[in-house]
Amino acid sequence: MKTIKLLFISMLLVTAIGCKQTTTSEKEVKTEKQKDANGFNYETVTNDPTGLRLYTLDNGLKVYLSKNTDEPKIQTYIAVRAGSNYDPKESTGLAHYLEHMVFKGTHKIGTVDWEKEKEYLDQISALYEKHRAEKDAEKKKEIYKEIDKVSLEASNYSVANEYDKMTASLGATGTNAYTSFEQTVYTNKIPANELDKWLSLESERFGTLVLRLFHTELEAVFEEFNRGQDDDGWKIYFASLDGLFPTHPYGQQSTIGTAEHLKNPSMVDINNYFNKYYVPNNMAVVLVGDLDYDTTIKKVNETFGKFEKKELVHPKLPKEAPITEPVIKEVFGPTSESISIAFRSDKINSEEEKFVTLCDMIMANGNAGLIDLNLNQKQVVQRASCYPTFLNDYGYHTFTGRPKSNQTLDDVKALLLEQIEKLKKGDFEEWMIEAVVNDLKLSKTRQYENNTALADAYVDAFIYKQNWEDRIKFLDDLKKISKQELVDFANKFYQNNYVVTYKRKGEDKNVVKVQNPGITPVNLNRDKSSEFLKEFNKIESAPLQPKFIDYKTAIKETKMANDIKVSYVLNEKNDLFDLNIIFDMGRDNDKKLSLAAGYLEYIGTDKYSAEEIKKEFYKLGVDYYVSAQDDKTYVGLRGLKENLPKGLELLEHLWENAKADQDAYDKYVEKIYKGRQDGKTQKGNILWNGLYSYGKYGENSRLRDIMQIDELKAINPEELVNIVKGMKNYKQRIFYYGKDVDAAVAALNNHHKILGELKDYPAAKEYAETETGGNVFYTDYDMVQTEMLFLAKGEPFKPENLAASTLFNTYFGSGLSSIVFQEIRESKSLAYSAFASYSNASKKEDPNYVMAYVGTQANKLEQAVDAMMDLINNMPEAEKQFNAAKEATLKKLAAQRITKSNIFWSYERLKKLGIDNDNREEMYNTIKNMEMQDLKAFFDKNVKGESYNVMVIGNKKDLDVKSLQKLGKIKELDVDYLFNYVNEKKIKS
Repeated sequence: MKTIKLLFISMLLVTAIGCKQTTTSEKEVKTEKQKDANGFNYETVTNDPTGLRLYTLDNGLKVYLSKNTDEPKIQTYIAVRAGSNYDPKESTGLAHYLEHMVFKGTHKIGTVDWEKEKEYLDQISALYEKHRAEKDAEKKKEIYKEIDKVSLEASNYSVANEYDKMTASLGATGTNAYTSFEQTVYTNKIPANELDKWLSLESERFGTLVLRLFHTELEAVFEEFNRGQDDDGWKIYFASLDGLFPTHPYGQQSTIGTAEHLKNPSMVDINNYFNKYYVPNNMAVVLVGDLDYDTTIKKVNETFGKFEKKELVHPKLPKEAPITEPVIKEVFGPTSESISIAFRSDKINSEEEKFVTLCDMIMANGNAGLIDLNLNQKQVVQRASCYPTFLNDYGYHTFTGRPKSNQTLDDVKALLLEQIEKLKKGDFEEWMIEAVVNDLKLSKTRQYENNTALADAYVDAFIYKQNWEDRIKFLDDLKKISKQELVDFANKFYQNNYVVTYKRKGEDKNVVKVQNPGITPVNLNRDKSSEFLKEFNKIESAPLQPKFIDYKTAIKETKMANDIKVSYVLNEKNDLFDLNIIFDMGRDNDKKLSLAAGYLEYIGTDKYSAEEIKKEFYKLGVDYYVSAQDDKTYVGLRGLKENLPKGLELLEHLWENAKADQDAYDKYVEKIYKGRQDGKTQKGNILWNGLYSYGKYGENSRLRDIMQIDELKAINPEELVNIVKGMKNYKQRIFYYGKDVDAAVAALNNHHKILGELKDYPAAKEYAETETGGNVFYTDYDMVQTEMLFLAKGEPFKPENLAASTLFNTYFGSGLSSIVFQEIRESKSLAYSAFASYSNASKKEDPNYVMAYVGTQANKLEQAVDAMMDLINNMPEAEKQFNAAKEATLKKLAAQRITKSNIFWSYERLKKLGIDNDNREEMYNTIKNMEMQDLKAFFDKNVKGESYNVMVIGNKKDLDVKSLQKLGKIKELDVDYLFNYVNEKKIKS
């Protein structure tokens, strides 16, 4: 949903996108100014593989355009160069809350009578100012009651989610937004033929701000605030930033804001912020996909070009004093312990950015970095890594680590600092700099295949004021850095100038309890429409016809010399390949198979140590993996096509000559044990793995059918090595995606030697689903929210249900304009996240399921339970919303293209369902002819009155037992029992 983008994740993207640029050193890279057919000026960069055209309209709006016709879609972003850095000190969280409100419409969108609605909204704004100024707690409550009363009256003239309905009617996906320190960005991915309507809608949306349905959305933000309090990762992040930036907003103003400021918002402040920063000379429109440059920029200018340029001054933010000694921070929470060490750096676009980026990749690149080889490969710690972050004022380089069961956090800290000392001593090989630059180029090549990832890069270029020419040349600049220069930089940069954050397991005494304000549900007015919506729906778009695929011709076949089948799809985009050897057996056939596949990572051969194997693959720019799933095992190889033969030769050498190592195995078992202990502390793992599996299978599940640690310890690692080697003797098939299938087959014939007749697979163990209904499975967890998952077993999979279930999910349970989201969040403010779905099986012999989820404050649990149960038993029938959902579903199908390697993998998924053709054609034609009564009939047969198992995770002391008892018999499940990590049962009823 509309959410804060986790900044360390966001900045990983900045690193991956803004820093890891591909370029060709022998080709000239320079910015050129050109003029298009309409007379618009734009900039390009020679030898830019993205084909960017960067326009600047007369009003200062930046427009980034790039063409990719792989699918008839356009990834759209509207970026504002303003985020929480500019929140007033008395209104932290303002930029993020404004992001939410921009979805609520304008004086034209979302209203049936703007003049009458405005009278009430003005009253609400004045009441909020009065509420903010009032110091007496009881008087504030009375004012809030008045706000609630007037808000209900105002909702008589509003239409909830009208913007979301319109984007859905376009067939848009990914309708969302995110806020961070320096940006607020609004996202949609639209069918290419809907560009005109999208521009009409978005230019209206950003022209006027109307703060309607304010107090219900504010409550949704509180729920988001609570989710943050339940996230120990957030706590580590904020504590680290507080240490790095003791005066700058990076460390002193969280994007979501303080609880006190959220309780006392100012609609006046929000309007002022919008008027100040949401101006064209502070915004960018980014469009990447199936577009015509000249036509598109003309349309953007006709809509967004009308916005008025305004004088704009960004506030000057404090400068930080140097960090001269380690700063120590501690945070507490229920999850497993970890440590973070962060060094503050110079900002993005600085010389320091280049050196830190290179240091980061030498330290950890996932394969052959100092941390990768010395800590992860040798299993010295549970897990360690590092990543850089670069922002407009500063950056930082963060090192993270999790301890083994016999380690302290200070042990991990010492090991991380030891790796930094190795960097400072130059304890890495000369070839590493070139290898990591090539690795970054490979990442960039993959990124350019994806419209969304490329659009992200353009957004970053705008927000961080990056010259695209410099971004294109970035990797060449890295290549020019010598080893000695890097070592000299490391010795200067990595001193005792870091912030260390200890994440300890224990009670967090800083949790803020949020009261339930008792909001009266507002009117949604589903049957009403604004005049803007009516006119919007009259706009005709050029029809977009769906394209379906003939798998039998799209997937070509050949054979190896030994008759093993090779399926292939040609890569017509670049020189990357992806080779997969597929075994139609997995851990259901042999429980030890997954164990053996994981062990292979930590052992070497008679020729190479485990570390040397990783280095050899990294030199080639080739990745390998061995992965055992429930019913499949994959041995994969991917990278540059010219290195396929050498990569395959190295993989086969490892496969045939792997040597068991008892010490590595002992550490591997210890790692598994600690991973299990850590996993027990993660609420997401408890709910979505532990409780979900128990609700579906009961005691006899794959999740619980594990080998106990004592059993693992007793295994001879030689047995695991033999399992891996013996895989080659089983039936297998191969899938290749790349440019040169003949060369790939030749390499397979040379290196993938098979002796004798291939064996059939061992029988697979089956796990039967239990009947659902009458059970509430509950696990105690120290958290602010309570999260619930409803699960009902349906009838066996039927292909004919696919069309109706797809339409049902769009209409009822998924997306911003769905019935569930509107009722539970928009009207009643009971949750930040709520959804429901009819989930089709992944295998033809398996049953379908009805699933629903809601995460809410513990003090709203009864209301949330009642609301969800009412919906999944009594589906509201809204004809207009049904027609919009139908149109949206058809448009999404029409714009969908199955391309590249996904042709093969999508066919694999269909075959498991007993389908051997592109079933989307049948679905499209079925949905086209469906009426409301057809959906109602589907609901009545497959959803209404189903018997649910309800899985709940929450804090026991806050649990509303009475509301859960209405759903069935409550069983408290101990976490160890849930995952079967102990032999004795621990069930409390």
